[in-house]
Amino acid sequence: MSLHVLGINHQTAPVSLRETVAFGPDTLRHALASLRAQAGVQEAVLLSTCNRTELYARSDNGPDALANWLAGQQRAGDDLHAYLYRHDEADAVRHLFRVATGLDSLVLGEPQILGQVKQAWNDARDAGSLGGPLDRAFQQAFATAKRARTETTIGRNPVSVASTAVRLAQESFARLDESDVLLIGAGETIELAARHLVAGKVRRLLIANRTLAHAQDLARRHGGFALPLEELDRHLAEADIVISATAARQPILQRAQVEQALRARRHRPMLLLDLAVPRDIAEDVATLRDVFLYTVDDLERAIEDNRAARRNAAEQAEAIIEVHASRFISALGQTDAAAPLRRLREHGQAVQAQALAKARAQLAAGRDPAEVLDLLAHTLTNKLLHAPSAALREDAALGEAAIRLFTAGKGDADA
Repeated sequence: MSLHVLGINHQTAPVSLRETVAFGPDTLRHALASLRAQAGVQEAVLLSTCNRTELYARSDNGPDALANWLAGQQRAGDDLHAYLYRHDEADAVRHLFRVATGLDSLVLGEPQILGQVKQAWNDARDAGSLGGPLDRAFQQAFATAKRARTETTIGRNPVSVASTAVRLAQESFARLDESDVLLIGAGETIELAARHLVAGKVRRLLIANRTLAHAQDLARRHGGFALPLEELDRHLAEADIVISATAARQPILQRAQVEQALRARRHRPMLLLDLAVPRDIAEDVATLRDVFLYTVDDLERAIEDNRAARRNAAEQAEAIIEVHASRFISALGQTDAAAPLRRLREHGQAVQAQALAKARAQLAAGRDPAEVLDLLAHTLTNKLLHAPSAALREDAALGEAAIRLFTAGKGDADA
């Protein structure tokens, strides 16, 4: 099948490296076209989230060429190869199933990842880079994840990076009912954060987004106040807590902006939670006094308790994944094994149809039937044996195998 997975995630690479190979909506389609155009690549999917960037491909050229392509997409000079993990063939299928089920996530069993994998699959289909075994592997991954969530407790009391961030704010910083919170962005992560903040009775919710209509829609549903991103500086000082998760390629909040907000707040502390990859908040903001800046990597410690509680459910989900992956791999192997025989039969039937059509035309023209039969036999023999004969001339080692192939069962030829 030549199926390969290459990637980096929260376990293998820091956010500073992950953000250099993150694909946003504005770059994904071009990246898929570039990947699909690589020699030997038949199918390809790119999965890019705040915690991982993964390349799934069916390719004849092996993982090294794919790794070089991914490294070529970097926007920094770090040695990406040193951080990459690789899975091939059956292991690649198992990895995909684990990712879709949430077993490879920062928050064990988190529900967001399944939607993100489905979105990556849809994007690849829309770009024309799927349509074979890899496509079927993704569809089977969705069915496996659904069964794992139905039959185990891995999806019970769902948590996410957003909910973990809100819990961190509650436990380590301030009471929500005494805090004004600024959300930057309007995607799924911000939507989830808004829900948890409202459930925690946040005092006031501000939502800033580049597209004001999206911020207004979110604010209407959660009782917040919408503002365009251009007015961020005017309202930043009002926020006790800032949670940001956009698809911007460059930081939205710089050190000077936060420093100005702190002066306006008379240096009352601010908690900044950057859930984006690439990061939305400049790294040097963390050096300011009265600022507490956390990134997605910092949430690792905050969710360790969640992992321990879900470990038993994860073991049950792993068993389900192994059953489904083994069945899929076995079925795919049978399909691949039958493909050469199917092509051989199709070729033989095409040659037969062409030769019969020519013979019928000669008979209709009044040619001697005996001559037509001789010519038919001669034509069929030559056309069926031409390709095998040419291959044997190039590789004599195939000779004995070819003789067995074409003479096996010859005593039954008239049966």
